[in-house]
Order: sequence, then structure tokens, then C-alpha cells
Amino acid sequence: MRILTQRKTAKKRSRTRHAINSERQRMRITKGDTVRVMRGDDKGKEGTVLRVYPKTGRITIEGINIAKRHRKQRTPDEQGGIIDFPAPMAVSNVMLLDSKGNPTRIKARIDTDGTKERISVKNGQAIPRTR
Repeated sequence: MRILTQRKTAKKRSRTRHAINSERQRMRITKGDTVRVMRGDDKGKEGTVLRVYPKTGRITIEGINIAKRHRKQRTPDEQGGIIDFPAPMAVSNVMLLDSKGNPTRIKARIDTDGTKERISVKNGQAIPRTR
């Protein structure tokens, strides 16, 4: 009987490859934040973050990056047809808005009571988490 050496190496190779692909990206933007789009077709528009996808590095913003989906009616009560929905976009294309409504980068600071808070780089004020 022949020994299968290739199968063992292929398992090891694919395991490391998938482990790299499944790493989460570090994102400073969370659900409920107000952001402004800096690049793309919706440049300059503002909206709130509906959902965050840390594995892919994308976010869904309310009313921005609208795509159309053709949906079939599955039940008699359900509405079929062409449905508009916000599609996910890359988190690198948006910037968080501070308390004054200006786009800013974010840095982290440990507060006196030991909690981590987000700080606006432009004006140094804390940006509260909405969750």
C-alpha cells in the first residue's frame, strides 16, 4: 500500500492559509457611529453605521452605497420585486465624525478609571461609544 505524503502537506498548507484569511481587522469604528464617506461615488455623504464586518474590514452605512437586489416573493404576504439595500463598503473609505461634525482620525487613551476611550486627533476630545 502506498503512503499518501501529499495529503498531509496539503492539509497543513491550507490550514495556515485559511487562518490568515480569517484574521479580524482592527477597526476603531463601531455600530452606531456617525461617519463621512471620503472616497467613492457617495463622497461627502454622512450616515450612521448599521453593521460592522471585522473579518472582511467592511461596514454597512445607512443610506449609502445603495445596491439593488431582485427578490422573489416567497410567501403570499411578502413583497417581491427590486429591493434597494445598503451594501457593505471598505472601512478605509470613511472617517469618524467628532462632536463638532468634523472628520477625524482616532487614537486610544486609558482613562483614570482604567477604561479605554477614543480620542479625536484633531481636537483631543473624547468620542463616546454609542453602544
